[in-house]
Amino acid sequence: MSDKLPSRIHYTKPSITERETAYAADAAANGWGERCYDYIYRFEALFREHLGSRYAIATSSGTGALHMGMAGLDIGPGDEVILGDINWIASAAPIVHLGATPVLVDVLPDSWCLDPAAVEAAITPRTKAILAVHLYGNLCDMDALADIAQRHDLHLIEDAAEAIGSSWHGRRAGSMGIFGAFSFHGTKTITTGEGGIFVTDNESLYERVLTLSNHGRVRGERRQFWAARVGFKYKISNLQAALGCAQIERIEELVAAKRRVFEQYHQILQDLPLSMNPEPAGTRNGYWMPTIVIDDEVPFNREALLAAFKADNIDGRVFFWPLSTLPSFDARPGNTVSHSLTRRALNLPSYHDLSNEDIARVARVVAGHVKGVTA
Repeated sequence: MSDKLPSRIHYTKPSITERETAYAADAAANGWGERCYDYIYRFEALFREHLGSRYAIATSSGTGALHMGMAGLDIGPGDEVILGDINWIASAAPIVHLGATPVLVDVLPDSWCLDPAAVEAAITPRTKAILAVHLYGNLCDMDALADIAQRHDLHLIEDAAEAIGSSWHGRRAGSMGIFGAFSFHGTKTITTGEGGIFVTDNESLYERVLTLSNHGRVRGERRQFWAARVGFKYKISNLQAALGCAQIERIEELVAAKRRVFEQYHQILQDLPLSMNPEPAGTRNGYWMPTIVIDDEVPFNREALLAAFKADNIDGRVFFWPLSTLPSFDARPGNTVSHSLTRRALNLPSYHDLSNEDIARVARVVAGHVKGVTA
């Protein structure tokens, strides 16, 4: 009997074609001097067109886009920003960097995104914004959150880092708040290696963030190196933007590939006692990361499943921890949904060209570790 492991199934990897390598090679060979911003401007224009937003500023990360956008809204010491407890720390970090307080509230059990009732209950005179993080491609209830924000005179911000390709009743994720932020990390549906983008329809906010993005130098300033305020350095490079241009030109193909992977998993796993990323009526889920949540009454050992994945040369990825369980944040034991989800959930491999045979192989391991179901 052979001890050789089966071929490795990665949890994610980008889709890179000759178009990406050609654009990157052109940027490396020619994108200097007067052409050093060519691919950046082109990428911003392509993204604006895709999203339907008026303004876009490409950045070195989604975190940077959030940081500058919040700074442009003058969020700072004494302010509170409400967000879901289940999140990657990158969503909360800019709030902390600006001296404001992240207020972590519970999430809905089906979408794993902000619970609007919990948001409204957490509002205080210090609340300045609601940060709607669209998790794993799933969408926050933007109608309910927009209503709350309007009634309480709050900014509604979208962290759409994981939701390119998702849409809410005809509007793309990231285009519905005062501003949106996206990530193009190597794990995302489209990638620039590292990178992100800030988007908005608000002209005055765009101008403030544009100034912040250029070390505080105002557009049109004739004095060289004159900074009107202390800004940031979150610029994307022309080389990265070249990769992004090729990716955004393929966006529908890439989202369709993600949806194919999810739909294949869902077809195989639908009879098991678990739920997966939802797609409510009127919405479209970009399915960045297919995720299983085992039913609460079913005994389940997440670590045992991860060990079984490893034994079969499959990458597994844990569901995000509640931020309130991390050392940097206050405990929120009342966020019972958030605490329950972590121990019952897992992200499945999801790269664009994952074969149906490999999807079935992953599903067999999952089935073997849900009590009462055999492989």
